[in-house]
Amino acid sequence: MSEQDWYNNSADYTMEKLDTSEEGLTSTEAEERLEKYGRNELVETGGISPIQMFLEQFADPMVIILLVAIAISVATSFFHGGEGIIDAIVISAIVIFNAIFGFVQEYRSEKALEKLKEMAAPKARIKRDGLWKQMDSRNVVPGDILGLEAGDKIPADARITYAVGLGIDEAVLTGESQSVRKTDEPMNVENPSAGDIRNMVFQGTTVVAGKGRAVVTSTGMDTRFGKIAEMVQESEKGMTPLQHDLDDLGKKLGALVIALCVIVFGAEIFRYGTEELFEELMAAIALAVSAIPEGLPAVVTITLAIGVQGMVDRNAIVRRLPSVETLGSTTVICSDKTGTITKNEMTVTKLYTDRKVISVSGVGYNEEGEFTLEDDTFDVTSNSHTRHLLEIGQCCSNTIIQDDPTGAADWSVVGDPTEGALLVAAEKAGINYDDTLARYKELTEISFDSARKRMTSVCEDKDTKSVFGFMKGAPEVVLSLCNRIYEKGEVRSLTEEDKKRILDINAQFAEDALRVLAFACRPLDDNTDHSEPEDVEQQMIFVGLQGMIDPPRDEVFHAMNVCKQAGIRPVMITGDHALTARAVAIEVGLIDEDGRVITGSDIEEMSDEEFQQVVSDVDVYARVDPKHKLQIVRTLKNSDEVVAMTGDGVNDAPAVKQADVGIAMGIRGADVTREASDVVLTDDNFATIVSAVEKGREIYSNIKKFVRFLLAANFDEIFLIFTIIMLGLPLPITPIQILWLNLATDGFPALALGVDPPSRGVMERPPREPGKKMMDRGMASFVVVAGFIAFLASSFLYLWGLTTYGGGIPGFTVPYVEGMWKTAHWSTALKHARTLVFASVVTFELIFVWNCRDEYHPIWRTEIRHSTALFAAVAVSIVLTLLTIYAPFMQPLFDTMPLEPRAWVLIILTSLPALLIPPHILFGHKDELDVKD
Repeated sequence: MSEQDWYNNSADYTMEKLDTSEEGLTSTEAEERLEKYGRNELVETGGISPIQMFLEQFADPMVIILLVAIAISVATSFFHGGEGIIDAIVISAIVIFNAIFGFVQEYRSEKALEKLKEMAAPKARIKRDGLWKQMDSRNVVPGDILGLEAGDKIPADARITYAVGLGIDEAVLTGESQSVRKTDEPMNVENPSAGDIRNMVFQGTTVVAGKGRAVVTSTGMDTRFGKIAEMVQESEKGMTPLQHDLDDLGKKLGALVIALCVIVFGAEIFRYGTEELFEELMAAIALAVSAIPEGLPAVVTITLAIGVQGMVDRNAIVRRLPSVETLGSTTVICSDKTGTITKNEMTVTKLYTDRKVISVSGVGYNEEGEFTLEDDTFDVTSNSHTRHLLEIGQCCSNTIIQDDPTGAADWSVVGDPTEGALLVAAEKAGINYDDTLARYKELTEISFDSARKRMTSVCEDKDTKSVFGFMKGAPEVVLSLCNRIYEKGEVRSLTEEDKKRILDINAQFAEDALRVLAFACRPLDDNTDHSEPEDVEQQMIFVGLQGMIDPPRDEVFHAMNVCKQAGIRPVMITGDHALTARAVAIEVGLIDEDGRVITGSDIEEMSDEEFQQVVSDVDVYARVDPKHKLQIVRTLKNSDEVVAMTGDGVNDAPAVKQADVGIAMGIRGADVTREASDVVLTDDNFATIVSAVEKGREIYSNIKKFVRFLLAANFDEIFLIFTIIMLGLPLPITPIQILWLNLATDGFPALALGVDPPSRGVMERPPREPGKKMMDRGMASFVVVAGFIAFLASSFLYLWGLTTYGGGIPGFTVPYVEGMWKTAHWSTALKHARTLVFASVVTFELIFVWNCRDEYHPIWRTEIRHSTALFAAVAVSIVLTLLTIYAPFMQPLFDTMPLEPRAWVLIILTSLPALLIPPHILFGHKDELDVKD
């Protein structure tokens, strides 16, 4: 049977359908049902083994090419005295490092289910064979009778059969901190959210007040908690935009490498046959190594790791490195309301008493604030009406306020946030809570429940020994129990006109999204039975109203504007009521008065196609369940949006995991949501998300800087090696020299670009178009042009070196003689030429790197003073290059020899054109000097 059958019918109907009674199941019946329904635990479905996960890291096209290069290097080294083995070792180290990193990131993302399991109740109080027993919650079955008391964790979904003041904390399911009062009465609703089902309790939630009994209706994966676990497991993260870019780049480079290697190897075989097989294989390996930026994965990883440290300064802890860059690509931020956009600190802002509407300033749990009447300061303590109204609020409370241990506010609330707001309002007026408790001694309490919609505290005035009934509750309910009103210092009869006026004020408060409570009192005589609601809650005296709201965070208004300026669409998704969600959204500037708000029930009534059509126009969702949040995220992603999703409760975990960037709350967040997330906010603040997005954009901008730098260097090497080999000349640069260039001399400048100061206007441009590749036409043009200019310089120096140190170019200006390259003369000339090429490539790149800092401006209009890391990196690369060329212990390893001054003059002169390459033109951008810093 469906859940609807339980909450829309009586408890007796549920017991009958489950074939059980108030005495519970017998042990035999329980064993049979355990066999039928299985254990009450979460079950892991699907998934891959850690070994399979690790092996998948080697499926990348660039990695496969490098693995082939390793195999060839190892094989040929056996026949040539170990020559080539160093290449294999270095390449292997790179491949293994990147595989381990990828495995660790992916493995960590699969831990959310374990945290869900930890949240299950270990024990449950069950009635079996007519006796109450403490049992392992895994053995709970449908039809079992649960005993519920304050502090109990609910072990399964169940229909309430008896409740007295039963309050449940359902924050793990709904995300709302307000406890829910439960009843055993049937409902008559369709598709309510979890927070609206008042006659059922759900697995994982906690009893915070009262007591009750319930009959178990669902266990294990059939519970709402189980369905969340199933959604978490089914939610697929997918690749980040950066991972898509690198995968696309790998495929393109892989195809290029294979094509060029086949051409080169075929040409060499055609020219020399198999006699020079080692040299032919080395040529192919050199071409493969030159085409692949081996240092790119390491530089990306280190840049992201450094970005993670920068995120910490912005109150964001990154759990998965790729999400740092994904934040910068975000087009939609789906945020919870309570505690993220708002403070999660209920605050009284309006009072109504004695026909006066009094405004209360100040927000949150702070002492600051004043009371004003029509813009004039109002003395609360000297006014008997307001003082009495606030004192009743203090007496009708089971909550305490205490000094905030964090220092973030004056007080922290232990208990119900609504009651906390009443206590703080009284303290603002100078009415001390301890003084009120010292005067009024509570004799008994008639508890609140969702059917009564009120609570009453019976208190004795210790000074006069008089006994009073103090009531708070829903305005319409409290008014219905009042026949008198306290006005102008007197008690008089309550008229219909009075009721209409009070309800009109209540409606005005509600339109401002205030939660409104009414307050009344009554002196009790000795004949009144204090424990009987019928005796106490009658002929009450109406005192006034208090209206409260969870105020928006101060930083949210600016953050919303920044989002809109940056082309990012904020979306509020909340379990709260639509009226409250709309009012908060309007106040923070998320929507205007005509903005659309839809609820979870509205989503239920739409087909997937209908919802796909409206999802781009809706910025506020209210009264949503976990499945709705997941559906919203999936639909947005299907609309080619890059989605960031915030969450705190267990109910948010599936959507948080499904989002491109899952963001968990560090203060209020459940462990399972943190495990499913990519980023954890230490301050639970919406503005922090926007700040993190800005940092993500800066990081992505810097990644683009070093990607174009490294690729331009690689294209120089590709052009050079391919052309020289096709001319029938020896390799102009060796594989070990290429690896040294790609990892060491290029690596440090690339890292420096990764931490370069951000480009101007990073949050004044829209996010990059979804699906747009990093290697677009603009970057391809820039890389190819730069690589070709560098190729012209290095090939000129190679040919000049052969001519200068060898006397000519074999096969062109001097005759080619078989075996000539192994003679001392030509071997030395070749070493000279290769050293020239090595130095030329480095010099060109160390000049060119300054032209990679900004794709929107030419180099002469960029600010370089603050690029201290890049200055240092260039200096390190220069030192490494000079050591490679002039240090005796490094010359044999890299096959280099010293160069004279005239060679350096030529190298520098041929490298200077690197400064003239216009990035803003090649990328297709106008010169954006009008963009402010």
